[in-house]
Amino acid sequence: MTHDTTDLHTNGAASSAPYSIKEETLGTPRKLRVIMIGAGASGLNLARHMELHMQNYQLQLYEKNKDIGGTWFENRYPGCACDIPSHNYQYSWEPNPEWSTFYSQAGEIFKYFKNIAIKYDLYKYIRLDHLVTGAVWDEEKGIWNLKITNNTTREIVCDWAHILINGCGVLNNWKWPDIPGLHSFKGDLIHSAAWPEDYDYNKKNVAVLGCGSSGVQIVPTIQPKVKSLTTFIRTPTWITAGFAQSHAGPGGANFEFTEEQKKTFRENPEKYLEYRRAIEGELNKRFRFVIVDSKEQAEAREYSIRDMTTKLGNDPRLVKALLPNFAVGCRRPTPGNGYLESLTKENVRVVTDNISKVVPEGIVLSTGEVLKVDSFICATGFDMSFAPRFDLVGRDGKRLTEQWKEKPTAYLSLAAANFPNYFMFLGPNAPIGHGSVLPIVEHSTKYMINFMKKIQSQCIKAVTPKPEAIREYDIHITEFMKRTAWATPCRSWFKNGKIDGPVIAVHPGSRVHWFHLMDDIRYEDWEYTYFSNNRFQYLGNGFSIREDPGKDTTDYLALPDKGYRDY
Repeated sequence: MTHDTTDLHTNGAASSAPYSIKEETLGTPRKLRVIMIGAGASGLNLARHMELHMQNYQLQLYEKNKDIGGTWFENRYPGCACDIPSHNYQYSWEPNPEWSTFYSQAGEIFKYFKNIAIKYDLYKYIRLDHLVTGAVWDEEKGIWNLKITNNTTREIVCDWAHILINGCGVLNNWKWPDIPGLHSFKGDLIHSAAWPEDYDYNKKNVAVLGCGSSGVQIVPTIQPKVKSLTTFIRTPTWITAGFAQSHAGPGGANFEFTEEQKKTFRENPEKYLEYRRAIEGELNKRFRFVIVDSKEQAEAREYSIRDMTTKLGNDPRLVKALLPNFAVGCRRPTPGNGYLESLTKENVRVVTDNISKVVPEGIVLSTGEVLKVDSFICATGFDMSFAPRFDLVGRDGKRLTEQWKEKPTAYLSLAAANFPNYFMFLGPNAPIGHGSVLPIVEHSTKYMINFMKKIQSQCIKAVTPKPEAIREYDIHITEFMKRTAWATPCRSWFKNGKIDGPVIAVHPGSRVHWFHLMDDIRYEDWEYTYFSNNRFQYLGNGFSIREDPGKDTTDYLALPDKGYRDY
């Protein structure tokens, strides 16, 4: 692959050269090449907002799948849906009044993102079916050199960028459960994150492993159609009311919007925004019950015990198997419409015994019993180590997989020490525990674009977060987590599947707390490398782009309050 690299590699004087005035006006953006990995929600948002807010750049997105959409392209298991209300699982800048249900199915969400990619012509930035396999930092040139595999032709493609952004997703790298003999099974072995298209489970004897969000959606969806269903409850979990329950159907149930409601949303944007804000406000309040000793935690626990017991038909064995002894929120609360009720059906067996091994004809329990099944569905989750799935080599040959081997630590979930000009969406300790991920994506995008504009216009060759800033931030995270439900003993993907491990997946505070933090970039927490031996070379020839022809050079007289921040 070749690119026009004119004025991309060489910008500013070499650091050892005598100082000279740069013949440019203050604020002139140098040409910047940016590579984004992934064309899901993060990639599309970045592409759209770089168009709106940046100048003089090249952008290339590499997507491993055959279309955009990320998790909503990949996940197609029965019952796959978002547990966030539809009208709050959308970009703030692209409201959709046409959602068919309160909680949308995966196919409708994928269609929403695809329509955006088409509407704003974002496919022009995207190379589909291309998997990034490696990226190495070149200190001298201040660029990332990448290797990408064309999944169709197996051709190895080389590319490069000043800025590398990882948007591979927080729940993307799925894994099989560690069970002896798993792949000796002669029936249909399926992972929920790699569901075969058009798979027919009707009238089959099916086993489902996992009671996280995927398992909780699969079980009630397939239960009425299978001959028998065996589900394994290895870890109790709180099955709670749906997010924004007061706006949902009876008992938190999903419901369809009427054509009249859609028309109201279409024709009254202000009323539609008011509706979305009411739901968002309710979502934001959920953080309060995460505090272990709070009144909200006690109320959530009491409500969940009563609700789960009722839906389980007061069955003592099921209640004992399902009700946890850890705090509500230790694992991500799972809204499970119809799940608990499905466990009481005649064709369902709930197994709490451990699995000893898998044999060709079925599953062997620790009791010695062999469960003969036609299909074994593993809804067992993802690798949450946060290490990239490609070989990422940063400054001084450091590899991020090695650096994060014991524990992933990032700067505000966005960047890592020793990896210059590298940004992440939804990295370690992002605020993903109690609301829609899309406002998080939007705030992250704004942060990155503002930083890239600084890099463009101030002769900056490379930026990295200071190790001491990350260390002190991690100390704060560790201390704060002691007061949260997330740190109580339970096996959770917030702790990469560990019971008592460090909480690596969620922010030490509410979503609003993180949004506030993102509003003011702490540039002092970063190390800078410049193209020149003088950091002020970007001051240029004494003139500003604000003096360009047609610009108002006196707006400061009309806007005396411009520049003050509202905290």
